[in-house]
Amino acid sequence: MVGSTISRETDAGVYLRVGPEIGVASTKAFVGQVMVATMLALFVGRRRYLSNDFVSSFLKSLEQIPDAIERTLKLSDKVKASVAKYIDRENWLFLGRGLNWPVALEGALKLKELSYIHAEGMPAAEMKHGPIALIDNGMPCVFIATKNSQYEKVLSNIQEVRSRGGHVIAIATEGDEHIKSMAEEVFYVPDVPELLQPLVTVIPLQLLAYHAAVLRGKDVDKPRNLAKSVTVE
Repeated sequence: MVGSTISRETDAGVYLRVGPEIGVASTKAFVGQVMVATMLALFVGRRRYLSNDFVSSFLKSLEQIPDAIERTLKLSDKVKASVAKYIDRENWLFLGRGLNWPVALEGALKLKELSYIHAEGMPAAEMKHGPIALIDNGMPCVFIATKNSQYEKVLSNIQEVRSRGGHVIAIATEGDEHIKSMAEEVFYVPDVPELLQPLVTVIPLQLLAYHAAVLRGKDVDKPRNLAKSVTVE
């Protein structure tokens, strides 16, 4: 925020320009940070080796992201109906690969912060190295399974979960009919370049956490034990 402590203390900064974040659990500020980090990476890359054509094409794709987010927000009612089926489950897994692994971490964090449901986010590649033991019949497992370079490997992870009775909630790319046969719930997001997918795949996870909290009667803007700023080490 303009005038915040960090803006006064830093030697160089970029304002997010997303307006004040009312809730303690950041949503639009998180998306704004990813957007700014993407533009910073593009700027540094252009100074080193990226071509004008690549940068121009990438920026055009970036300009389409707000529209893609608007479309994704229309999933809200469907997400609410899906979450209601699992609202009594106290343990969830969030799994993703590549750039969508941090998105899985963010999805799990939001669910914990807002609804107080225990959730773990992890790389789908590490699932068989221990976490697969947690999966029991009907356990909600949220996979970010968009069409990208990791798609086939994510499908393999989904099959592992299904064979052990877990219920798959998939974030998938619009037009992917195959994923329907592998998931109990599917939330489709617009098809965007792989490097920009986190900007849209995080939205259904934020909606999921929001609706889970409301369904459980929690205050989504003021989660317990959390504060807007941290003043102790």
